[in-house]
Amino acid sequence: MISERKMIALQLVILIMLGFFAYNISEINSLEDDDNGSIKVIDSNGVTHYFDSPPESVAITNTYAATVMRMLEINFSVVTGMSGDFQDSPLWPELQGKDIIQNSAHSEIDYEALFDTQPEVYIVFATNGMVDTDAIRDKLEPVGIRVLALDFYKYDSLRDEMSVLASLFDKQQQLSTILAEFDEIEQMVQQKISNLTIEQRPNVIMEHHASLTRDPVVLTGTSQWNDIISMAGGINVFEDEPGHTTHVDMEAILDANPDYLMFDGITFEIGYDSYDPDDKCPAHFDFIKTRPGFDEITAIQENNMLVMAGEFAGPMMIHGLPTLAKILHPNLFKDIDTDTYLDDYFSKYHNADRVGTFVCQP
Repeated sequence: MISERKMIALQLVILIMLGFFAYNISEINSLEDDDNGSIKVIDSNGVTHYFDSPPESVAITNTYAATVMRMLEINFSVVTGMSGDFQDSPLWPELQGKDIIQNSAHSEIDYEALFDTQPEVYIVFATNGMVDTDAIRDKLEPVGIRVLALDFYKYDSLRDEMSVLASLFDKQQQLSTILAEFDEIEQMVQQKISNLTIEQRPNVIMEHHASLTRDPVVLTGTSQWNDIISMAGGINVFEDEPGHTTHVDMEAILDANPDYLMFDGITFEIGYDSYDPDDKCPAHFDFIKTRPGFDEITAIQENNMLVMAGEFAGPMMIHGLPTLAKILHPNLFKDIDTDTYLDDYFSKYHNADRVGTFVCQP
């Protein structure tokens, strides 16, 4: 006969086993629910996400994601948290007063503030070297916040990334209209430069803003600018170098003797509603001219240096393509008013007049 103590122990074991099986069944059902939503999207980290319906609460970290949301006519009422990049900006009136979850797109997340906004989705950069997307995913997804990794600053992925948000929020018609406009602009530029020979395409070197403080850092073939330079009729001298950016010797630039020297606009206060108030652009050009031997470079001798605002490396890149193409090939684009493309971009997608300095040249 089984003793009373053994009977109680047996009952406890049975209860524990039943609880274990019930837990595992619940987990399996939960995973099946996650994998069987009616909306399936794949982000730029290759992670597949399933949703039963468009999310009603979203946290965003950068203006590129917000720009695409606006272009697709996604209502900003779904935004529950944002970075400080939007704060007090006249370009983002709908987002003023939203909770701040981090200081900027590249800063540490205030997880307590983020959790308070209760987002279903957190949209973050996918491949930006200053953002540890995997670490963010590891922290947020176990607590039920989907981490959607999208860049919106690389030409070869821009259309696919826009289609992710279009699918998620049922904005395919808006996406179709945008892509048709992209096609029209690209075809116009391609038609103008289609007969250029390799010799007629200027050599371009684009330096990263890190070059301001140490040896030159150039953008390579995997950078956000490489495709745009090529589409504008130029040749990125260092496109075959490894990495997104890479250090090069001064001699490498001197040996290349570029026709144009470009500099990304991150550290220069140009772009929407900004006019380089501290004259950083001309001061930088003067600094570049003092580099030993640079007075012999074609780009310096012909004053072919330029800084383009950060907007050109984001969702505005297609509308900005004619601007760069005309700089590289002024004779081919004499009949094209490239400013109208920028003006149309801001009026159509931001409902705002374009104000500010977008290109600096000597």
